[in-house]
Amino acid sequence: MKKLITIECEPTTYEDCSKNLLNAIKNKYWVHLLPKISNQLLLDSSVLPKGPGLIISSGGSAGGPHLCLHPCSNLDQSAIATGRWLKSQNIEPQSCRILNPLPMHHVSGLMPWWRSRNWGAEHKWILPSLMKDPIALEKSCRKFCQGEGNPLIISLVPIQLKRLLDHPAGIRWLQDFEVVWIGGTHLPEKWALLAREEGIKLAPCYGATETTAMVTALAPHSFLAGQTGCGSPLEDVELCLNKDGALKIKTTRIARARIKHGHLEQLLDTKGWWQTEDAAELTLNNSLQSLVIIGRMDTAIHSGGETIFPESLELRLIEAASAAEIPIEKFLLLPVDNQDWGERLVALVRLKSEDISSQATQSLIALKELVKEWQPAERPFAWYLCNELETSATGKWDRSRWREWLKQKI
Repeated sequence: MKKLITIECEPTTYEDCSKNLLNAIKNKYWVHLLPKISNQLLLDSSVLPKGPGLIISSGGSAGGPHLCLHPCSNLDQSAIATGRWLKSQNIEPQSCRILNPLPMHHVSGLMPWWRSRNWGAEHKWILPSLMKDPIALEKSCRKFCQGEGNPLIISLVPIQLKRLLDHPAGIRWLQDFEVVWIGGTHLPEKWALLAREEGIKLAPCYGATETTAMVTALAPHSFLAGQTGCGSPLEDVELCLNKDGALKIKTTRIARARIKHGHLEQLLDTKGWWQTEDAAELTLNNSLQSLVIIGRMDTAIHSGGETIFPESLELRLIEAASAAEIPIEKFLLLPVDNQDWGERLVALVRLKSEDISSQATQSLIALKELVKEWQPAERPFAWYLCNELETSATGKWDRSRWREWLKQKI
């Protein structure tokens, strides 16, 4: 009997996709979710354990594409843990109405739908195009959003949040939600401050494809009170740091394995921990662990004897540029080899203005002025304008793509 089938997940057909997925699970298949069938990696079905389960692409960029194998029990356990977190916020999961604007082939979009099944809650897919048009979004969701005593919840990535915060209709729409989980990448402090000012109940969280979505979450009331970070572990999760400061996670819903180059790769060490690629800090807040992500271990560089996390520097400069009214749209730091330093940072910049040439020189001079007090190893030694610079649909950088771009410029 065939063990593996693929399901193409296009936003306009998510309802049909979900029905096909349920039928495949009923028949004990492993299901590979893809945005397009043409993207399918060749998999040897003989390496798969007994189904049913789902094969989900990881959003990580390190080491090439990773496919995570999750038995359906992992998805159930994640939904149960998230539901219990909601109950700790005095929200009954079954009464929730879930709006879902994230891709079904990613764990971030798959899990809201799966939670709705597990909880018996209402669920509605939202087309990605609507997330870019707050007025149309507000009108489209009006009927679903009506109803006293039935809390609205949603999961967003920061770029979606930013687009909504930029428009009065988007702010009004967000204010109706009881919980807005925000994850996938760092939440800039400027956007967090605006959300607090507007009373938007954000719940910054942390998770991965390997962990079947979120493993920590910050309570909305704590966010509104000014607390930062990704919150505390859900009830089925333990956290610790290794000697280098990398985050380690223990939970029984870690992926059964990852598929890389057609082969299964185990994730857990002998004590049941999975080591992430994220550098982190763990503190105690009212006797509970609180998680702060510093940056990616796999993108950290060693420059002049210092360990540098480019992501934290990117955020630092973007926030400083915003305060100085320098029109940055996107900013990315990449390492290049250097004989004296080991590695040095190079900056790629995309400006907001369409007329790049008229203000490029002035803007770059202003940016260099902003970093002149930084430590030498932190300061980019070269700056490049890159008009096409962009993140993925989930707000993450494909750094290998931009390293290739940079090679053509150096």
